[in-house]
Formats: sequence, C-alpha cells, structure tokens
Amino acid sequence: MTGGIPALMRGVVLTGFGGYDRLVWRDDLPVPVAGQGEVLVRVGAAGVNNTDINTRIGWYSKAVAADTAAGADAGFDGAQDDGWSGAAFAFPRIQGADAAGRIVAVGPGVDSRRIGERVLVEPVFADGAGPVRYFGSECDGAFADYAQVPSAQAHAIDCTLTDAELASFPCAYSAALNMLDRAGQMAGERVLVTGASGGVGSAAVQLARARGAEVWALAGHDKAAAVQALGAARVEPRESDLVAAFGRDSVDVVIDVAGGAQWGALLQVLRPGGRYAVAGAIAGPIVELDLRTLYLKDLSLFGCTVLGSGVFAELVGHIASGRIRPLIAATYPLREIARAQADFLTKRHVGKIVLLP
Repeated sequence: MTGGIPALMRGVVLTGFGGYDRLVWRDDLPVPVAGQGEVLVRVGAAGVNNTDINTRIGWYSKAVAADTAAGADAGFDGAQDDGWSGAAFAFPRIQGADAAGRIVAVGPGVDSRRIGERVLVEPVFADGAGPVRYFGSECDGAFADYAQVPSAQAHAIDCTLTDAELASFPCAYSAALNMLDRAGQMAGERVLVTGASGGVGSAAVQLARARGAEVWALAGHDKAAAVQALGAARVEPRESDLVAAFGRDSVDVVIDVAGGAQWGALLQVLRPGGRYAVAGAIAGPIVELDLRTLYLKDLSLFGCTVLGSGVFAELVGHIASGRIRPLIAATYPLREIARAQADFLTKRHVGKIVLLP
C-alpha cells in the first residue's frame, strides 16, 4: 500500500464474448497508476448500461443483425472481435462506462490539489491526439475499486447527491444531451423520444424538457405515468402505429435509441426540415430507408457517439443546479453484476440500475 492506496483491488473482468459466465469477479487486480495527465479515481458507484451488455454478447460485431434481446443471455454465435468503434476488442477488460467517485492520486502534469475532489467521469475520451476511447471498452472502466482516467474527463462536482445517484448520469445523460445538441434542439420545439423509460430515453425526456421542448414519448403502457412525471406531455405505447398516433409531419426532432421495424415511421412523423438523432438500436440495427422520404422532406440524420465540445460540462451544470434528477431503479453489489444485468434486460424498470463496490 502506497499513501493509503492498496496494490490490489476488487473488480469484474470480462473474459470474452458470451454469457454471464464471461463476467469474472476478481480480488487480485492490480490498482492502476495514474500516468501523464491522468488521475486515479476511487469508484463510489457505477451504472449499468446497454453498451456493457452489447459488448459482452458481441452485438457490435457486423456479423450480428438481430436486436440485443436475441443474444442477451448467452451472446451471439459467430460474433467477431469488433468493439463499438469497429476496432478489435481486447480481453480481458474491466467494463463500466459510468463512474462517480473521488480522486485519490494524480499523475505527472496534474495539479495535486485535485486529490480529494468528487468527480463524474466523462465516458468518451477524445482529445484529438489519438483514437477515441470509450471508458470500459477501449480502456478499463468503472467495474472495480479504482479507475485511471484523463484528468480532463474527471469533472469536479459539488452537490448533495449520493454516489449511486451521480453514477446514474454520465453515460445515459451525456448520450441524450449529445443527441439533442447535435440535432440543434431549440426551446419551443416538439421532440419525440423513443425508449423513453430506459436510461437514455428517460434522460432525453428530462433534458429536452429542461431545454424548453414539448416532449412526446414512446414507452410501455405500464411505464407511461412514470415517463409523464419526468416531463413528457404525451406518451404512446411503443408498439403504436406512429403515423396514426402522432400524424405526419408532427415533430421537429426525433431522439432514437430503438431503431427496428418502426424506424421508417419515425421519419414520416418528422416535419419537413426535421432532424433525427440516434445513439442506439436495441430493437434492431438493420432498418429500411426510403431515400425519397429523406431528400423530399429535407431531413437531417445524425449518428451520435463522440460527445460534442462542452456537452458533458453542460450536463454537470444541469445536475449541480437540480434541473434534472437522478432516477434509480435498483442498486446491486458489484459482485452481483450478472443478476443486475439480468434485471436490466427484463426492461421492467424505469431509469438506471447502479452497482456499488
């Protein structure tokens, strides 16, 4: 132990594509050392996200065309070594895109006064100097006692929320805010959010409302009241005939995490000049596009992964001010990650499932 930091830590290691058995609990993992421009964060809580499961089951492989539920338990046969970025995925890997905690050590080039800061980790590491890395995918993430991150991606935050509450924000809320930002959402516009009861969807409902939008949403019938409580003016069942329910040319912006068979209808309900942003495809990644709809309506389509400049800082401001609130469905000990993921995959919850070390 050096300066109160142990040499070894506990964590969950992903050992390959497949089922829950690929998630291995270890108590002998080396504690990472903060390098140039980096900090070491003691993880207080870590959120569960679709991207964790998508990676475990090999869904990002271009050999897979099914929705995520089809391989959620056992993984996909024939999945190749693609990560979300298209590059080969390296095992073993500590996953976890969401982290809230405190800085306990700093590397060269980082002000030592940062030690002790409470922080949220911005999960997309993009500094323009090299390939984009995603926390818990191209580098080790939050499913352990400690995590090593660039100092610039460790955002100081001062609020009364618990670590579990804070850990519900980084991945889902930054993805949602990034889609709204990329789509140029403005106050007074009507925004349609798919998958509105999930982590990203429920975040998009809150953030679009906080930015002055009228929000319409798609969610399961049993979750409609919860989604309305987040700020949606109207909630329709996710299996609805969207054109019949909303009308053609009725919304300014679509925020989509679903894809699947309804995708073409989302473009039908967009007004001419409307904007569509996507950061997920849980209902299926392969969709049918009528190019006439795209060009005759002058639509803009945005694929959103790398966060825009200032997006995460804006998110931290919304959190600190209380303009958005955490939505915790359940918490589990990190060691019970398989049970947490199985619960996550039932889609019976509203909001986030969070792991505690």
